[in-house]
Amino acid sequence: MPTPFGKLGIRVSDEFIHDIVFLPAEHPLSGPDHALAEIAGRQIQRYLADPDAPFDLPLALRGTRFRRRIWAAIGLIPRGRTLTYGELARNVESVPRAVGQACGDNPFPLVIPCHRVVARHGPGGFAHERGGYLLSAKHWLLRHEDAHPSGNQAPLPGLFQVQDD
Repeated sequence: MPTPFGKLGIRVSDEFIHDIVFLPAEHPLSGPDHALAEIAGRQIQRYLADPDAPFDLPLALRGTRFRRRIWAAIGLIPRGRTLTYGELARNVESVPRAVGQACGDNPFPLVIPCHRVVARHGPGGFAHERGGYLLSAKHWLLRHEDAHPSGNQAPLPGLFQVQDD
């Protein structure tokens, strides 16, 4: 599907969304071939029009317990806020590099807003890349959400009480 920052692909099965992926602008477009992909596309379009639009999609969660815990914490960062990799790492009792790796492996960008996690002095990378169309997408998403650094070295009250399964 086309977006203001490039294209997105959505991979689904009968019951779950398995991946949302950023695609380069030159990637050919194709319409949704599944009802769930169409629903996801409508929700993404709503978000692109209104950064406060919520997502309600059945995600095929996978990954280690640690990664799922990091992704859950990322999902709690409010729109308009950012946390650095270090801040998020402190909030979930981890280390910045591990948080960055989990962000890069996020299979559901936008729904799990890993673009809200930034480096101490700039945007950092995005989806394991440090430039190109992926970093341009991160910049667009942060502007779209009117995101500002948290300036908060301590955990946001009650926000990061994410438990392992």
